[in-house]
Amino acid sequence: MDILEKLSLAGLVPIIKVDDANDAVPLCRALVEGGLPVAEITFRTAAAPEAIRLVKENLPECVLAAGTVLTVEQARQAVESGAGCILSPGFNPKVVSYCVENGIPVIPGCSCPSDIEAALEFGLKLVKIFPAESLGGVKFLKALSGPYVNMGFAPTGGLNESNMLDYLALPKVKCVGGSWMVPSDAVKNKDWAKITEQTKRAVKLMLGLKLIHVGINNASPEDALKNAALMSKLTGLPVKDGNSAAFVGDEFEFCKVKKPGTLGHIAIGTNNIVRAKWHLEYMGFEFDEPGYNAEGKMTSVYLKDEIAGFAVHLLQK
Repeated sequence: MDILEKLSLAGLVPIIKVDDANDAVPLCRALVEGGLPVAEITFRTAAAPEAIRLVKENLPECVLAAGTVLTVEQARQAVESGAGCILSPGFNPKVVSYCVENGIPVIPGCSCPSDIEAALEFGLKLVKIFPAESLGGVKFLKALSGPYVNMGFAPTGGLNESNMLDYLALPKVKCVGGSWMVPSDAVKNKDWAKITEQTKRAVKLMLGLKLIHVGINNASPEDALKNAALMSKLTGLPVKDGNSAAFVGDEFEFCKVKKPGTLGHIAIGTNNIVRAKWHLEYMGFEFDEPGYNAEGKMTSVYLKDEIAGFAVHLLQK
């Protein structure tokens, strides 16, 4: 798996500026503990090369990119220090050419169709859209998606918890970047716990994990209908009878035939099932083989182990 795919699976790319290189490791460790092993360390300060080197050495699991790279020399320094990817605020042909010629993943900044077409000429599949909100935000990206069907976008600039889901809902948006998870006051005060908490909240919001329904195994079709009727009487929700199960509302599934799980199953919806699977695997969960639709897109996947006698599976919302 290459770094661009990892960035897409992570979904969120925290943008970091450190004045003291020694702050980089505890800062990135706070991100990791918050469930996001990703960092874009920017060349906005002279500490960037050493910060990248220290993170690479001490947190090898962290997906590490170098940001605000403006020159070929900075790109060279970033890679030598351990960065796996180069990002820039604008489209610099010299930087892009150097990276492409040396096999270095690069995500140049683009602010207009001409920039995107220049990126296509270099064979790139992902560009940074900056400054995204000032350029027109989601509407601008929707407009770009039409003519540039083979280009992915990584918007930054003005993104935060209040609008990131609008961007991530666009099929062409592979990931979003921002600094709201690493506020400058927290870095200045070395408040790593605050950064961990901000990161946890951002990841939770991005994944949008939510209980969809509970499936309950029954001894027979007759028992399934009887129990469904009782639950309907209790909750006031209607019974919808089907071939393999009777649903009570959308929340309860009384299975007429045994489905996965000793007692039944729990369905949890998510905004992006592929991304959720990656994040949960990072947390230590293991999964069985996913289910796919006719278009080859993952639609469901079960945890390998039961929880309290229930199989648990993710569903694409």
